[in-house]
Amino acid sequence: MATREITATPSPAQSIAVPSVAPDYSRPLAIVTTLFLMWGFLTCLNDILVPHLKSIFDLSYARVMLVQFAFFSAYFLFSVPWSKVVNRIGYQRTMVVGLLTMALGAFLFVPAASAASYPLFLTALVVLAAGITGLQVSANPYVVVLGKPETASSRLDLTQAFNSLGTTIAPKLGGLLILATAPMAMEELHQLSPHALHAYRVQEAASVKMPYTVICVALVLLAVVIGTFRLPKIEHAEHRAGVNDSIWKHPNLILGAVGIFTYVGAEVSIGSFLVNFFGLPEIAGFSAKTAAGFVSFYWAGSMIGRFLGAGLLRRIRPGNLLGLCAICAATLVSASMILGGHTAMWSILSVGLFNSIMFPTIFSLGVAELGPLTGSGSGILTMAIVGGAVLPVIQGVIADHVGIHHAFFLPLLCYLYILFYGLSGSKPNSARYAKE
Repeated sequence: MATREITATPSPAQSIAVPSVAPDYSRPLAIVTTLFLMWGFLTCLNDILVPHLKSIFDLSYARVMLVQFAFFSAYFLFSVPWSKVVNRIGYQRTMVVGLLTMALGAFLFVPAASAASYPLFLTALVVLAAGITGLQVSANPYVVVLGKPETASSRLDLTQAFNSLGTTIAPKLGGLLILATAPMAMEELHQLSPHALHAYRVQEAASVKMPYTVICVALVLLAVVIGTFRLPKIEHAEHRAGVNDSIWKHPNLILGAVGIFTYVGAEVSIGSFLVNFFGLPEIAGFSAKTAAGFVSFYWAGSMIGRFLGAGLLRRIRPGNLLGLCAICAATLVSASMILGGHTAMWSILSVGLFNSIMFPTIFSLGVAELGPLTGSGSGILTMAIVGGAVLPVIQGVIADHVGIHHAFFLPLLCYLYILFYGLSGSKPNSARYAKE
């Protein structure tokens, strides 16, 4: 007997639209957050490489600072090319390519150590930083658009907190693995024959092989995880050909790039001079080893501030909170220049707490309302991280003329600009037009 399939017709009451539930992005956000932890860890390992390579190759301070210059210059060189990669293959695939590029850079530390070649170490650092630049260009804007626009700063601040966690643990772990043996005194090095000197350098440089080999393997595995995980596509932020818009028509982006330049430059400038600053008789008179232990408070403050800031940014308008933090940072820097002793020391260390929300907030405000131009805007903002290579050098020149204690007026000027950006310069076009 034939049966007939009955299709139920919904009644008018049943056809009332049900409110859509907001998608849950917690899992993809957690996956992407691992990238922030990894590149924070690798960036801060440079602080361990600097003294290690200086002792191995008997380098001057100017030459060993090529480590930081090579690393941060990569942001300037590769940010725009990476933004084009994002536009072509999307955020997720760019993350994978960035991780594999980082893995190649980590692997290059092995032949650099085997040959005991400083130029090869610098090459490895450039490749490593190029990969990190790819992650910065793709992961930062992806977190911004992965959810509601009004909570973008909070999300990016939370993921950046794990970046700060990486910068906090890297010096401790890197010091144990890379700086395990005491280096030979310079006087002893100068007495070695060329053959013995090369053998010594190969032996000392070998300490980086195991850590960076493990890092290389971890990066490849992470690339596999990111590549196989189904990250959601954010359609409104995907690049589309023929868009009648230009990044140069968005002042919040252009002024935001200057904000990133000044923030990173101020943060790195302060961190780079803390050991010498604490060694001044009028400040604390610490030895270099003792002073280095206190520097961790500067970076730990940034980590704590980002965890706290993730909640505050959901309650306070991001631009206003950015301006408040800029005022506090500027006040503390001024106090450290005017005062002396431990008061000046703790004043400058406390700046790290207020640095915390600056990068994620400036970044999220900079790419606000860019839509399909988000990838290109991210490249511009990431390129501005080159401030970490430029401003510390300028502050060094100032310190040579007026001393370290008063050279901090350069970061002070940077925080005053960030205050302007938070309160005025960060407003997107829609807010400006609405006001007009």
